[in-house]
Amino acid sequence: MGIYKWIGGALGFMAAGPLGAFAGYFIGNIIDNIGEDGDTNYGGTYSGNSYGSSSQDYGSQSQGQRNSFLFSLLVLASYIIKADGKVMHSEMEYVRAFLRNNFGDAAAQQGNDILLRLFEEQKRMNAYLYRNQIRQVCAQIASNLNYSERLQLLAFLVEVAKADGSLPQEELNALYEITQYMGMQASDLESMLNLDSGSSTGGSLEDAYKVLGLSPDATDDEVKKAYRKLALAHHPDRVAALGEDVRKAAEKKFQEINAAKEKIYKARGL
Repeated sequence: MGIYKWIGGALGFMAAGPLGAFAGYFIGNIIDNIGEDGDTNYGGTYSGNSYGSSSQDYGSQSQGQRNSFLFSLLVLASYIIKADGKVMHSEMEYVRAFLRNNFGDAAAQQGNDILLRLFEEQKRMNAYLYRNQIRQVCAQIASNLNYSERLQLLAFLVEVAKADGSLPQEELNALYEITQYMGMQASDLESMLNLDSGSSTGGSLEDAYKVLGLSPDATDDEVKKAYRKLALAHHPDRVAALGEDVRKAAEKKFQEINAAKEKIYKARGL
């Protein structure tokens, strides 16, 4: 399915507020002229908070929530990618690959177009005003996504930032900003940043402790409590309403958390 179609479908919580302003811009300037397969005959009508199509009903609440999550992902990814003043091919390709794998080639190209337009919007506005816009977007996201859904959104942004094999300080700062703006803790981000290194196939025992947000001198009870809290927040079932692709991504993170826990438990003989 083309990305314009899900932006023009059930808009969910992005129908209003700063996300609605972004979505309205794309709907008004793109969807009227470009169909999901790149043609110019889409055949729907935008009503202000929904996009009507005679062939399929996109008005379900769950679809609207998913669409809003995906559009939020693009808006915040554009902020992370451009944070260091450079647009890296590897970071753009990570986003395109996600869209290609889940929506097809047309969606990958259309998502790329949206990111480029978002970069233009950043250039048009000064840094302070655009940062304030992102802060408002994050506040809207925090009001409409549960904590686990926000964790998965943050996990995706971390992967985008790390896609080129490095994490510039500017992008790290932007990740901390978004974490704070979405009403989350710095420790949530720090756990994300250490997930891969804390897995059973790589990284040190110290890395595994960082995944759980602990120091090596934590008690066994503190380790167990931290793991239970993290596992509950990252459980794939808590993001299932956002679609199978999002649930699978959460499942991968859940497995990495379990691997870090097992590394610690093995070292402690638990």
